[in-house]
Amino acid sequence: MKNCRCLKNLLCLLIFMSCSSSLLQAATEPEIARLEREAHNITIIRDDWGIAHVYGKTDADAVFGMEYAQAEDDFNRIETNYINAMGRLAETEGESKIYLDLRMKLFVDPGVLKAQYLESPAWLKVLMDAFADGLNFYLYKHPEVKPRVIMHFEPWMALSFTEGSIGGDIERINLTQLEAFYSKDPVIQAGNRKVTIETAYVHDSDPPEPTGSNGMAIAPSNTVDHHALLLINPHTSFFFRSELQMTSDQGLNAYGAVTWGQFFVYQGFNDTAGWMHTSSGVDAVDEYLETVQKKGDEYFYKFGGEERPLITKHITVPYKASDGMAAKKFTVYYTHHGPIIRQQDGKWVSIRLMQEPIKALTQSFFRTKAKNYKAFRQTMELKGNSSNNTIFADSDGNIAYFHGNFIPRRDPAFDFTKPVDGTTPATEWKGLLTVDELPQLLNPKSGWLYNSNNWPWSGAGESSLRKEDYPPYVETGTETARGLHAIRVLQDKKDFTLDSLITAAYDSYLPWFDKTIPALANAWNDLPLSDPLKFKLADEIGLLYGWDHRWGVDSVPTTLAVFWGEDVRRHSLNDARKAGVSVEDYIAAQAPPHRLLVSLDAATDRLIADFGTWKTPWGDINRYQRLTGDIVQPFSDAAPSIPVGFTSSLWGSLASFGARPYPGTKKWYGTSGNSFVAVVEFGEKVHAKAVTAGGESGEPSSPHFNDQAKRYSTGGLRDVYFYRSDLKDHTVREYHPGR
Repeated sequence: MKNCRCLKNLLCLLIFMSCSSSLLQAATEPEIARLEREAHNITIIRDDWGIAHVYGKTDADAVFGMEYAQAEDDFNRIETNYINAMGRLAETEGESKIYLDLRMKLFVDPGVLKAQYLESPAWLKVLMDAFADGLNFYLYKHPEVKPRVIMHFEPWMALSFTEGSIGGDIERINLTQLEAFYSKDPVIQAGNRKVTIETAYVHDSDPPEPTGSNGMAIAPSNTVDHHALLLINPHTSFFFRSELQMTSDQGLNAYGAVTWGQFFVYQGFNDTAGWMHTSSGVDAVDEYLETVQKKGDEYFYKFGGEERPLITKHITVPYKASDGMAAKKFTVYYTHHGPIIRQQDGKWVSIRLMQEPIKALTQSFFRTKAKNYKAFRQTMELKGNSSNNTIFADSDGNIAYFHGNFIPRRDPAFDFTKPVDGTTPATEWKGLLTVDELPQLLNPKSGWLYNSNNWPWSGAGESSLRKEDYPPYVETGTETARGLHAIRVLQDKKDFTLDSLITAAYDSYLPWFDKTIPALANAWNDLPLSDPLKFKLADEIGLLYGWDHRWGVDSVPTTLAVFWGEDVRRHSLNDARKAGVSVEDYIAAQAPPHRLLVSLDAATDRLIADFGTWKTPWGDINRYQRLTGDIVQPFSDAAPSIPVGFTSSLWGSLASFGARPYPGTKKWYGTSGNSFVAVVEFGEKVHAKAVTAGGESGEPSSPHFNDQAKRYSTGGLRDVYFYRSDLKDHTVREYHPGR
């Protein structure tokens, strides 16, 4: 049967769910008394933006309190993150999530995580205990909240979600290809027959809107007040993180963006140092082509001069069916490299990636308490960060760049950006690069640093790191329009202030059009007068040719340029890849001129059809809207929305707003890009301003559901109340958890 319904497994599942749902209700009086005592040691202050400032005697108190506060703001997002991390989405969302759950379960085994929890250092176990206590205490105090799957949080669950970024290494595995392999009996090469995978390798979490974030650090030599400045600007889907502060008498005092349900500030600052994580093309994940043979009922793979038996595991994925709960069973295979995830040209493909949850969680928490460059760099020695670069600044005046610090040492004779031969020991990882071997930069002479999901080789102007000094696999990315824009606003400027750094972060220039629009104008100029497009597009060409390449809510050229850019980019992408150049370079120098004009004609027609005229201001189309607390949002042209001037980062906009039309809408609505923005000055005291997309709460009835929307849309950052004295005139509520 396609859907294996095993009565024994289902009975166990139902018993587990029943027991889990009653764990807190049946908690002993001593257990409840313990949680009440812990809660009494914690104070939560809500400021006039709804931001939680959590104070505790110990770090564990702060963790307990921040988890409780996060649950008050949006328990659904907390639970969803852990449902996803543990491969349990199908239990609530149905059969369509089976292979997404299987992908996670290939790596996340509750039995292994429970053992790792027991092996963790005592201080970390205490924090994991507090993580679970804070969430369970919230559920105990709020019986009206009905979790979808996780009725009781266990401390070990914190090890399933340790890194904080929006897409981890596991998400690199293509779901279509995973399903193609495990939805039928395994196939191996027989004789000379070659079995070729039906779909090309793609990254299924690669959206049209570029991922990554903006981080900038300015040295005291380039600032008016001679203090280091830091821009913190993660680009994620909206509402992916909360904003809060966690403080303890054990030296913890961190403020910033916290991924829902985690117990550390992911991107933020303390009273003397700040950190901003960005993404780039660091290669920390490898695929191996495995030569597999079947002998009897067993599978073997070749490695060196031996044949090794594949490791076989049985994974059951429960899922919600129309008639109740069901389950699908899988037999999955592993080599010493990792799990088999697909097939290519008669070979099975395995994947190897970082699996160090204790180190990753330790590093994530330790860096929040690092007070200076030396202490922050020391956290890098854990090598538990596989996907993030970091921009750093501190009150000593240091600014620094750190590349992702989990990078396997490899033989440069092989191209590890593609699957490599798994049969030869020559492709094995040879340990990890040391921290000293990684790309890193301290106090460049230029006086500034940045990273914006591009390569690091231009990140400090003339003081930048050099590509040729490092193995090719440390960075596989390129320069981007956003990277060029960052250089433009940072170089040769010596008078930065907190406010002028905000201005730089929202600079409206769109460098993608610098080379492409002249190519479009040339194509029109070369048209003969007899061509109908010569007359039809004359006004549009004139408007674009005279445009200053800056976005704005009242800008008609921005509208026309973006609609044209989308069309011509879509039609040029494959040819650009074949030519081995960027899309903008292909459009500027190699694309057929007529293609450029046809795309402008199509953009004009689309605008007329959707909005009645192609002369539509950008802000009439590009909108921010938040109607519900749903994770997947609905949109409506009939409901209130707010104009947004900044665009997708595709065009080089530093302030990013990934928007598009949705079913039933003509206007475009944003769902990703700028999600949290903060600027920080490290002087004798820390001074910061920030804004969060929408607001702190996920509850539409809350006054803080959408109270930051207009500030978000205009870059109007508000003051951060970092010190308790700052909260004196801005406290709306002060309480202990559960009170």
